[in-house]
Amino acid sequence: MNGLFRLGSESETYFTRRRGEAEKNGVRILIAEDEPHLSRQLASALTDAGYAVDCALDGERADFLGATESYDAVVLDLGLPKMDGLTILRRWRDAGLSMPVLVLTARDSWHEKVRGIDGGADDYVAKPFQMEEVLARLRALIRRASGQVSPELRAGAVVLDPRNARVTRDGVVVKLTSHEFRVLSYLMHHRGRVVPQSELTEHIYAQDFDRDSNTVEVFIARLRRKLGASFIETVRGLGYRIEADR
Repeated sequence: MNGLFRLGSESETYFTRRRGEAEKNGVRILIAEDEPHLSRQLASALTDAGYAVDCALDGERADFLGATESYDAVVLDLGLPKMDGLTILRRWRDAGLSMPVLVLTARDSWHEKVRGIDGGADDYVAKPFQMEEVLARLRALIRRASGQVSPELRAGAVVLDPRNARVTRDGVVVKLTSHEFRVLSYLMHHRGRVVPQSELTEHIYAQDFDRDSNTVEVFIARLRRKLGASFIETVRGLGYRIEADR
């Protein structure tokens, strides 16, 4: 089953796609787009690309989700009902929320693009757009936000390719399950930093998924068997870390 489309009440219109084996990147994205067909298309493309995806069909829901859930990036339409995208963006930035935001707009005026960037957006795409451009811009935003320069993530002999959802060790492909990949991807995006188990749990599962932090320990143990016992360090009482200088 590729996904579950769910509509809430009129005051809570949103949908969330349940991921299958495609979810791999260890990155969670919010899509705030009021046109249902386009929202489904974006969610499908991002899910297929390996992201955990939550969606909001109006501004109030988008504002709430962005303020209460942990996202690695947001795709934000400026023309949302109930609360427009620029207002949402300013509210998030005023609250100190720094996740990268890619603005979608059907407006041709360069004034709107400037207002979006000045309001706190990190990049924009004008409708109509090619889905590959949205995916490429999101990859770049997420990479820059985590301090990465290369499109591939490297830690010693391990190389992770986010675009192709592939991991190699000493040049040999390592087969990982979807959740093993997502845990590894998040740790490698934040290598050098201790990542709490609760943070990992928030980012490898979407909002409607049954989150069990104990399963993270299972994924870590499997990754150590495949990548080396010392590749992922346990910092007792704090979380997990992949050293930055490997």
